[in-house]
Amino acid sequence: MHAIEIVGLVKVYSVGFWRKRPKCALHPLHLNVEEGEIFGFLGPNGAGKTTTLKMLMGLVFPTSGSARILGRDLNDPGMKAQIGFLPEQPYFYDYLTARELLEYYGRLSGVAGKDLSARVQSVLGRVGLPDVAGVQLRKFSKGMLQRVGIAQAILHEPKVVFLDEPMSGLDPMGRREVRDLMEQLKAEGKTVFFSTHILSDAEALCDRVAVIHLGELRAVGAVADLTSGVQGKVEIVWEGTVVPTSIKTIGATCHVTGDTVRAVVAEESQDLVIDALRRERLRIVSLVPVRTTLEQYFVEKLKRSEKTAGSLA
Repeated sequence: MHAIEIVGLVKVYSVGFWRKRPKCALHPLHLNVEEGEIFGFLGPNGAGKTTTLKMLMGLVFPTSGSARILGRDLNDPGMKAQIGFLPEQPYFYDYLTARELLEYYGRLSGVAGKDLSARVQSVLGRVGLPDVAGVQLRKFSKGMLQRVGIAQAILHEPKVVFLDEPMSGLDPMGRREVRDLMEQLKAEGKTVFFSTHILSDAEALCDRVAVIHLGELRAVGAVADLTSGVQGKVEIVWEGTVVPTSIKTIGATCHVTGDTVRAVVAEESQDLVIDALRRERLRIVSLVPVRTTLEQYFVEKLKRSEKTAGSLA
């Protein structure tokens, strides 16, 4: 059974003040997410990521199409009890403390009263806020509010967790802690579906990703498969700060970093570089093919989709 099954989901808005015209925010979307995986939903601002999440949460009604979560319809109350959600810009009542807020959400989610206090303290520890349970939320930074939002999303031990831009407002340490938390959720058998435009986080975390742009799904698959293309270049690293003249003349891109040199050359020139390093008695540290990064793949997909959209206009 798929954790999330989306079949032809479409959203069309009416825009304009006097003469309203339709604007398609999401074209027919077909997507499956397997149980127990971390799935990244990638796209630039305005791509349709938040619109999709809002429809899955029942906050916005689709124009057409359908979706099922844990094999149940989106309107099934039993399904909603098994999911957690962090919106892109969470808003909480300023004068509640973190503990009061989570106890409130815990009661709404059906957490037993005898377990609630311990569950709240435990989840605050998981998001890195164990010492501020009694502090009012108006005194929290944006990053701390983001962590509280994640805490309320996982408080009731949901089977599927939806996170809309979960790294927003977090410093590098906070992002690392959230990544660790998402990996813990996966280890517990939970499914994590999150949207982001921070590609390094997606590359480090996700089992699979989907790329969406201008409301259309452009690609879906494992990160390793999407970025498996080799660019026809190799990176050679050697010890020292000397760059032989013969290497410069073949058009190598060289960077001296500390006591090593990194050079990127065309694959057909690698033997020439190795011979030059041997003549200079320079020790080679590594030689690896230069592969496509997720960022390069993402940018290329966006450029292609914009060209396609422009040709159809």
